[in-house]
This record gives sequence, C-alpha cells and structure tokens, in this order.
Amino acid sequence: MTHNNDDRSLAVIVLAAGQGTRMKSSTPKVLHRIGGRPLVGHVIDTALALGPDRVVVVVRHERDLVAGAVVDAAPGVVVVDQDEVPGTGRAVELALDALDDFTGDVLVLSGDVPLLEADTLASLVAAHRQGAAAATVLSAVLDDATGYGRIIRDADGSVTRIVEQKDATEDEASVHEINAGVYVFEVQALRAHLSLVGTANAQGEKYLTDVVALLRDSRLVVAAASAPDAAAALGVNDRVQLSEAARLLNARTVRRWQLEGVTILDPATTWIDVDVTLAPDVTVLPNTHLLRATSVGAGALIGPDTSLVTCEVGENAVVTRADATLAVIGAGANVGPFAYLRPGTYLGDKGKIGTFVETKNSTIGERSKVPHLSYIGDTTIGSGVNLGAGAITANYDDLTKHRTEIGDEVHTGSHNVFVAPVRIGDGAKTGAGAVIRKDVPAGALALSVAPQRNVEGWVEKNRPGTGAADVAAKARSAQKADDGAQEEDR
Repeated sequence: MTHNNDDRSLAVIVLAAGQGTRMKSSTPKVLHRIGGRPLVGHVIDTALALGPDRVVVVVRHERDLVAGAVVDAAPGVVVVDQDEVPGTGRAVELALDALDDFTGDVLVLSGDVPLLEADTLASLVAAHRQGAAAATVLSAVLDDATGYGRIIRDADGSVTRIVEQKDATEDEASVHEINAGVYVFEVQALRAHLSLVGTANAQGEKYLTDVVALLRDSRLVVAAASAPDAAAALGVNDRVQLSEAARLLNARTVRRWQLEGVTILDPATTWIDVDVTLAPDVTVLPNTHLLRATSVGAGALIGPDTSLVTCEVGENAVVTRADATLAVIGAGANVGPFAYLRPGTYLGDKGKIGTFVETKNSTIGERSKVPHLSYIGDTTIGSGVNLGAGAITANYDDLTKHRTEIGDEVHTGSHNVFVAPVRIGDGAKTGAGAVIRKDVPAGALALSVAPQRNVEGWVEKNRPGTGAADVAAKARSAQKADDGAQEEDR
C-alpha cells in the first residue's frame, strides 16, 4: 500500500550505522533477523510503502555487509557512509549532503525499529504538515522508560527538548513519554539548525535530538505525535528486545492470515515469516514454522511439528511432522511423519514421502510413493511407483554423485539398494533384498539370489554361557526328543 499525504516531496533517511554492542554479536545489529528479514529490511519496506521521492540509508559498522543487505532489500536506495564523527546528528548531516537539491520534508527512521507500520508513519507526516511544524517527533508512553530519551514539554504541552537517558536529571528521568527515534523535519529548517549542534554531552556525540531545542530557540514549531502502539515504536538493542520484537511481529502476521481465512490452531507456537503466502482454508497445526518464501495452497494441512523453508505446497496436501527446505510438494500429496526433504526435492501430485524418509535433489512423480525408512538422493522416479521399505539410492561413489532413474509403474521389494548410475525400466519389479548394480529392462524382475546357509550349533560353540546359547541348547534337546518320539511311532 502506498501512502501519499499531499503534493509536498518526502525523503526518508534510515540510520543504520551503529554497531549495537549490547547485542554482543559479530553480526551488525540491523542485520539480525525477525520474520525472515533483517531489521533494516523491515524499515526499508515500510519506508518504500510511503511512496517517497528518495530513500537514503546511512551505514558505517560492517559497512559492506549492511550496504549489501540494503541494496538487496531495495536496489534503488542511496547508501551513504558515516565518517569518524559519532552520533545520529552527524549521520543525518551526511545524508542531507546526498539530498543537496531536495526540498520538502525529511522522515528520519532508525534501522533497529522494525515494527512501525506505514499507516503510523503516514499519520505522523500528515500531522507534521497540518501543524506547519518545523519538526514532529514520534513519541510513546511507557511504564518503564529506562534507557530511552525523554520528551520534555513546557506548561502548554509544547515540546521543548529531548533529553537522552545519560544526560537526564532526576526529574527528567521520571518522565514516561519517550522519543521513539522517528522524526519528520522541514528540510531547510533541519539543514540550518543541524550545523549548530555540538558534541558537549555524556557520549561525546552529535545528537540529532539537540535540533529540537535549537528549533524552539528559533521560535519554530516542534510537535510530538504519540504512537498508537507503543510496543511497535520501540527499538531493538539486545537479544531480549530482539525476541520480543520477533514475537510481536509474528503475532501480527498470524492474525493477518487468520483474518484471510487460514486456520491456525495455536498462534503461540506457530511462526510465519512475512514473505510466506497462505491460501484460504489452509490449516496450520501447533509447533509449525513456515519460513522465508514458503507458499501453501488452499485446503492444505501443515503440522504439527513441521518446518518448511522456502517450500511450495500444493492444494490439499498434508505435511505432518516434517522438515523441508527448497522443496516442492504437489497437490494432494502426503509427507511424513518424520520425513526430511532436502533442497531439490519435487514430489508430484498425490505422491507420498513417508515415515523416516530422506530425499534430496530428486523428482518423485505423481502417485508415486516412498512410504518408509528410505533414502532417495539424486533420483528421478516416474509415475505410479511404489518403493518398498528400506529403499536406498546409493548416489555417491566417494568421488562423484550419480543419478538413479526409475521408470513408471515400478514396484520394488523391501530393502533394495540401487547403486547409481542405474536405470530401472517402466513396469519392472525387484525382489526383496536386491542390490541393483545394472540397468533393469522394462517389465523385468531383478533379483539378487544367493543360497541360504545355516551353520548348526554356531551360537552354542561361539557364545557359550549366554542366554542365547542356553535357550538354543534347550530347543535343540527338545527337538531331538521330539524327533526320537516320532521315529519310535514309525
């Protein structure tokens, strides 16, 4: 959804230069993921939904990693590098240099505040313009505001300044209205006053928040608009806040799909990434994760205890207690329980990948079944095939992977090993325990036949004193007695 407030131009600056030391991670804070996207990716998507004229993202820590993620999320954005001068004020100053000919309003967002929705930001911009303000700050009211900058107002309710936690007096720290780190500025007023900001503060940084007091000193209007959802306005600074943001985003995503006609039995244990697509009448059972670009067709049943990563599931398919990545599951197909579908698995319509089956880089045709206890790798299986329990396609010869080809309507015995490269012709059969090393012609029966040899007395001789030896001796004695009795009767 694209929001247009009026004909005035809008530019968006996204601040993504910080290291995020409280995350205690080698990964830059803004690249930690929730809902299948990095934090900064969510922010950029929301910014683009506003239909801005330009988007500028300021980077510094792990510059190449962050810049790469930004360009992947939105190739048209401008990436600006922050220099050695610390602080959000300096970041915005450098972004303004990239907007040298821009006139209009500038919306400043933080790359670590992923839950703000476009409607909230559109309302903020609209309030800023309707109030003819030089700056409008998004605020939120918290019971515990520890760690956040405070919004300080005068007697008539006007915003006078924003005070960071470390610079706040006792009275200022008792304020519950916090700065959410989101601002709208009239660009000319921002340019003129940002150049006056210094670094005389506890952190030695150039604070963007200091512009507020300077604007007030110039008798310009500074306003604040409270976020309708305080939790959505909060940033992510550590792993606790990251998990809370993930939970809130997931709850929002689950609710959206429920309202679209998807049955989700237990929202608390169901995780759905923002890029997942679900059709009406899908049912999702507890402890299920639908991740990345997974899509599920109408009437499908997924779960419980299932994880699908970038998978395509057809209409009316059933996937139970399964783990699948980069797999395609056809309409009416059945997967699981306890199946593992690795990348490159394609299961045709009404096919089956059953209990304790692992597949990889394989195509299993329509109505074909791999019911249980099997490994199918680098294999092409035709339609109407049934593989017996314990089927293995031995695809690796210690140097190279080879393919197995199984034709249509092939039925195999239990415990078969197909030593690739090998082809089984249409309609062929294989016997139980067969090791198939050569191609099998269409309609042929392939057997691995060896005479069974029984070594009498082996257990008693080689395992004396064991329970097996004792019961074997008793059984042999009973058999001899029975044989003797039968001989006397004759």
